[in-house]
This record gives sequence, C-alpha cells and structure tokens, in this order.
Amino acid sequence: MTDEIIVKPSAESLASAARSAGKKGLPPVHLWNPEFCGDLDMRIARDGTWYYLGTPMGRVEMVRLFSTILRRDGDDYFLVTPVEKVGITVDDAPFVAVDFEVSGDGNSQVLTFETNVGDFAVAGPDHPIRVERNPETGEPSPYILIRANLEALIDRKSFYRLVDIGTHHEDWFGLWSGDEFFPIIPSNELE
Repeated sequence: MTDEIIVKPSAESLASAARSAGKKGLPPVHLWNPEFCGDLDMRIARDGTWYYLGTPMGRVEMVRLFSTILRRDGDDYFLVTPVEKVGITVDDAPFVAVDFEVSGDGNSQVLTFETNVGDFAVAGPDHPIRVERNPETGEPSPYILIRANLEALIDRKSFYRLVDIGTHHEDWFGLWSGDEFFPIIPSNELE
C-alpha cells in the first residue's frame, strides 16, 4: 500500500492555469473533468465580493480571471482547470447584474445585462430571468442566467428600473425581452 500525498492547489496556481487556458475567450470548463482537489478558502458574497482566506480580493483582473473558470455542478461551485478542481463557497449567485440597457419596446424589447465581472447576457430563452420571493418577507430576488448554470443576482437599482418598464401580460406583471415574457409577480398582488 502506498501513501498518497494530496497537495491542495493555491489561488496562484489556479490563476496561472486559468490564464493559460483562457487565452481565446471563456475556457471550456464544461469539458474538463479533473480530480477533485479539495476546498479552497474562497467565497463569493451575495454582493458579488470575492474573498480569499477571509480577505476581499481587490484586484478586479484576478476576480475576472477566476470567474472564467467557475462551474456549478448541482448545488456546488468549483474553480476548474484541465488538471485541478477545487470547491468554493457561493452565498447566493456567483455574479451580480449591475446594469442593463434597453432597446426596442413592447414584445420586441431587448434587455442586455452586464455583470460585476464584465459578462454580458441578453435576456431571452437562453438567458431567462427568474424571480424568487422570500417566503417570510415576500421580498423579491431577481436573477438572470449568465452562462452554463451560473446566474447573476440583479442588483436593487437595476431591479427598480426593470419594474418601471414592466408590463402586464396574462395575469402577470413582468418583462419582455427577446420576444419572451418573464413573469415577476401575479398582477393581482400588485398594490
């Protein structure tokens, strides 16, 4: 019997691998299936702040780099490279939609969201908007799918702007984007 030594990767080794893998856009993390190397003391807070060893990561470029190798499998989040897979903690959604632009109007309206890490997503069938309501307070939490099982929490200021351009459709109040209607709340529950 041999004793196997498991070396946990560091944030620096993951960053180096991500830089190498992502030279031409987003790396194909969905194709990589390396061995699980353990959990890394990295956390993404609900407000989109990334922490490493309990300290906020101040370098925007590093956060952006790590965001490109993020993957969600079931309810768990991982940073994945061709040779390493480490677990991280995500408090809510891994991204925050910090702004959006509107073009067109009515059913033809198009909503393009930008995240805190510089990703863009056009709301529609491939990037649906959904709203969860806190069962105790009724407070809405709106999300948009950014990429492969990874969502962004839509920030409060953007959500208020979305409500201003919302409309009623088939007993629901919601939003149109890309010829798709995204319900927010039943019309009869609006005050």
